[in-house]
Amino acid sequence: MKYYIVDVFAEEKYHGNQLAVFIDAGIIASHQMQRIAKEINYSETTFITNNQSRDGGYDVRIFTPAQELPFAGHPTLGTAYIIQQEIVKQPVDKVTLNLKVGQIPVTLHYVDNSVELLWMQQLPPIFGQTFSVDAIAPLLNLPIDDIDSNFPIQSVSTGVPFIIVPLKTLAAVKKAKVNLEPYFALISNTEAKAILVFCPETYHQENNLNVRVFCDYLGIPEDPATGSANGCLAGYLANYAYFGADSVDIRVEQGYEIGRDSLLLLKAQKTDADIDVFVGGKVIMVARGEFV
Repeated sequence: MKYYIVDVFAEEKYHGNQLAVFIDAGIIASHQMQRIAKEINYSETTFITNNQSRDGGYDVRIFTPAQELPFAGHPTLGTAYIIQQEIVKQPVDKVTLNLKVGQIPVTLHYVDNSVELLWMQQLPPIFGQTFSVDAIAPLLNLPIDDIDSNFPIQSVSTGVPFIIVPLKTLAAVKKAKVNLEPYFALISNTEAKAILVFCPETYHQENNLNVRVFCDYLGIPEDPATGSANGCLAGYLANYAYFGADSVDIRVEQGYEIGRDSLLLLKAQKTDADIDVFVGGKVIMVARGEFV
């Protein structure tokens, strides 16, 4: 099988979040996909199971090293890029992925016929369980005062749920460290298994938020760029008017603490019925090869 490696949400090669994408993958069984994802050992590996579109989209499956996911952000953008580059092989405005959560459209923007930016519209956010500061602070090895009590600690999902934790400072984000025993005790009774922490202080002045995402349950201690989690964050920010309005259009930095600097673009707009969420970023081709 042919495969490709791309860096997603990367401003330059060898940054962002790595993704391996396999094409013509309908010939292998689910357990083989899981073993290959473990062999690759990136946050996610995707498998395009049919190189022909079906119902206007391409069938794609997403695996972490530990399990299959119904949706994930950077795999959606990275796989859409590979479909356009290696299957469609001509400029198109939109590529739709058939994922387990349903169809996710990705729009592509070009400069001189080269893909410059990709945007995905995520499912409307669902707001779930809230958590006390007393429960979350020791789990992250943080003092209670590091958590911003003006906003809730809450599970939010646009396909995969994340626990959103607002912190006050970049120093707090940098020193956050998951205490595994209380972490696994907590998530044994929650739908959300991963944690996103964020703050309004950033490494670069042009960015609006700094983010870290911890996913030990999925075999990913820390993810360098998490489109699904940031989609949840975008919905959260709009819902609670974090920036003083029910809409957001911001730049988010992630991955700096683990040497994989990433940039994610978030847009969200609260409407009468739902919150529209969009996550965008760049994809850079790194390698191509063949599994034998």
